[in-house]
This record gives sequence, C-alpha cells and structure tokens, in this order.
Amino acid sequence: MAAAAVLLLGPAVAACGGPQGVDAAAAATSRGPITVWYSNNSQEVEWGEQMVAAWNAAHPDEEVRAQEIPAGTTSEAVITASITAGNAPCLIFNTSPAAVPEFTRQQGLVDLDTLPPTDDGEDATAYITARSGDLAEQYASPDGDFRQIPWKSNPVMVLYDKKAFAAAGLDPEDPPLHTYDELLSTSRTLVGSGAAPHALYPNPSSQFFQSWFDFYPFYAAETGGTQLVEDGEPTFDDADGRAVAELWRTLYDEGLASPELFNGDAFAVGATAMTLAGPWAVAVYDGVVDWGVVPVPTPEGTPAGETWSFSDAKNIALYSACRNRATAWDVARFATSADQDRRLLEMTGQMPLRADLLDTYADWFADNPTYVPFAEQAARTVEVPNVQSSTKVWQAFRNAWSAAVIYRSESVQEGLDEAASAIRSLVTTGQQ
Repeated sequence: MAAAAVLLLGPAVAACGGPQGVDAAAAATSRGPITVWYSNNSQEVEWGEQMVAAWNAAHPDEEVRAQEIPAGTTSEAVITASITAGNAPCLIFNTSPAAVPEFTRQQGLVDLDTLPPTDDGEDATAYITARSGDLAEQYASPDGDFRQIPWKSNPVMVLYDKKAFAAAGLDPEDPPLHTYDELLSTSRTLVGSGAAPHALYPNPSSQFFQSWFDFYPFYAAETGGTQLVEDGEPTFDDADGRAVAELWRTLYDEGLASPELFNGDAFAVGATAMTLAGPWAVAVYDGVVDWGVVPVPTPEGTPAGETWSFSDAKNIALYSACRNRATAWDVARFATSADQDRRLLEMTGQMPLRADLLDTYADWFADNPTYVPFAEQAARTVEVPNVQSSTKVWQAFRNAWSAAVIYRSESVQEGLDEAASAIRSLVTTGQQ
C-alpha cells in the first residue's frame, strides 16, 4: 500500500522534485533542506534521530527532515516506486547493495564521483576508500565509480546453543564445528541425542535473498571471499560450489535441517541448536539463549583469523531526485564520521564498514567483548556482486538451490548448471 501511495503521489511531486526536473550540475553544489529515510528497526531509528538532531543543531540553514522508510512489501519495492515517481528522498540509510544495479538502471542514484571535492580536495572515492579500506572495492559500480557508501555490515557467523551442545555431550566452549565432517558429525549427535529437533534451520523459502544465509556464507568461507559472479561469469559451478551444495543437501536429506517454513525464531525457542546470524543477534538472544559463536566451517577447517563470510551490509545512497546534493553529501559524511560510527556501534551493535574498526573503538570492544568475533569477521566479508539484473541473478540461483538442495528433486550438478546458465544469460544480456 505504501509503494502504491508513492506512485499515486508521483506526478504531483515529480513536477517539482523528480530527476527529470533536476539540474544535476546545479544540484551538485546546491545547499538547503533535505529529506532522508532510515530503517524502521527501532535501534536504527534511535540512532537516526540523534544523528539528525546533531546535524540540525549545527546547520540550521540546511535542515534534515527524517522519517522511517515507508512500509511496503520490501524496502526495495518502496524505493523503486519512489524513484519511478520522482519523489525519492536525498539519502536512504537502508540501501541494499543487491538493489544498487537496478536503481542505477532506473537512473535513480547519483554517481558520487560527480560531486565536487571537499575544500581539502577529497573526492567521494578517496573518502570511501579511506574509511572502508580494501573492502570498499566491492561496492563500486562496474565503471569504477561509487553510487553507494559502504556503511554497516552484519557479518554472518554460526551461533550455537551451549545448553543443547552440553546436553548432547559436546564441548560447549570449544565445539567441533571447524570442518564439514565435524559439522555433520556434530549435527547428527545433536539430533540423534534429542538435544535439539534440528541442527540448523535456515529459512527454506524462495525469496532471492535467502541464499545469503545458507549457501553464500559457506561459499565465501570455502573460497576465501569469492563472489557469486566475477568478471561477468558465475563462479560457483565448480568443486567449491558443489562441496557447499552437497553439504547442505546432506543436512536436509538426513533431517538435520528442515525444508518446512518455521513460524517464529527457531533458535530462540530451541527448534534448532545452531543458526547463521550477524551481530544484530546479540541483543536478540542475550538472556534468551546461552549462545556461543564460531566462524563458518570449511572443508579443511580454515583458522578463524582467515575465514571469510557474507557481509549482510546495508548502505547509504544519494538519490537523483535530490536538489541539494552538496548538503546531502555533507550529511552522508557526517553520518559516517568516526563519532557517528561509534554511536552506531553503541546503539545498534552493527559493524561500521571501517578498515580500522577494532583499533578505532578499542575501548568499546574491551567493554563489549561479545561483539569482538563479529568485528574480527567484519574485516573479511564478501558482498553480493554489483552486476546488472542482480536480484534476478540471485532468484535464479535460489530456484536451482531449492530444487537441488532443499527439496532434492534434481542432482546438485544439474542445479548448479541450470543456475550458472541462467545467471550467465542475465549478466551478459542485461535481461531485466
């Protein structure tokens, strides 16, 4: 309904503020009031409100008006509708990297490298790479320019229920979860002993993003950070991809994972002994589950300090309906400053995409050691590939994964071949 309302409002708003009515050259240096959207997550709302208040107190002539992103089927659907209508806000602090290629195709995003440098000569690329380091490269568009600011990540790790492990006779402080063989043996022990109905219980539904929380963290760990698509070619139709798929197929085949959709949080209520989650889970499960955390297993047991995972990032983008882009860019840099990143840590527990995260906030992590494993993992995360038809690419993969792995109606090789063929066509021909 919210997305439809945005569309209905579009013609009236677009006449004065839509991309088709914006002089990009003038907007790049223009200052004045702007509107921003942030996530409707309560912790992020609290962070956003204080950030906006701090900015407005210091910049009364460049007021930021802020609101939660309107409700809709998905955030991406709402943003797409607002781009189409020409009434997107200047900044959205909830931009999925997977949606950036589509928003770019819609001409909905500002190429940040077209904005004038700051007074000290720093352009967008310099600012982004200084803050995020080598990880920033994953967020550049194929032309090398940035249309999103890497903001925060929730690196996916394996959380496990210490009580369930102890009940199954497994060491709850040093669980055998380093290799695939250990994961399978541990899973069989957990379920066979009755300590938990299932060992793992990822969401088995068919949405394109669900593979980010079963296949992709394992593939990232096994390959040392390989993306699903690189240099225009699918990467997963190989021995590494098959190993991950066969592992998960075994989990489903033996009833260690369930193909049934669970109504609620399976980990919180003890329906599974393990779950894949990021640092957001600390606040959710503390006091609910006595949990521990380990990196995603690999076939040979990669050391924790070398293991990669999926980032599960949300980023900041500047939208092309914005008339006061100089103000918007300053607000974006203010919101990603060392001070605001600290507040983000304190208020949400999510990891700012900073290259120097642990050193910059050493005192905070000393006081909050539960978050340290996630901060260490945040330095080794892989993002979804920035390719055209990105969500369709992931949907093609998910369809094949469901058939070959979750429901086992075809072989793993058949599923990976089908996915690779479909993705190759989407990436090379640009089908939308």
